Amino acid sequence: MAIDTDALGGTAYLTMDGLGLPVVSGTGYGVATVKREAMMGMDGFHGWKLTPIPGFIKATVRNILGISTEDYTNLAGVSVSLELTNGKRATGNDMACVEAVAVEGDEQTIELRFEGPKVTEV
Repeated sequence: MAIDTDALGGTAYLTMDGLGLPVVSGTGYGVATVKREAMMGMDGFHGWKLTPIPGFIKATVRNILGISTEDYTNLAGVSVSLELTNGKRATGNDMACVEAVAVEGDEQTIELRFEGPKVTEV
């Protein structure tokens, strides 16, 4: 794909174990590995609580032939890559589909969210 250096948004490409999925909307990703929460006491700020969190990649895709809703629900241990118009790419390995998968009937779309141990952005 040729990158338009002036473009910031508009198109996205999602692949799952090398299979390209038709992206409709709702793309996003998170690379954070910890959630930081302030620990407060009656006398003020005590410090930070760090809780591990998984990385994620998400998108709303078109419901296509060849992949059943049950297939999406059972996905685990897959590699997922999301490429955006601005040239950024988020990738994750050993990802699992974590949301309850349901098909929106009018537009035949499915909201997918994959989580895994680490998502990297390049």
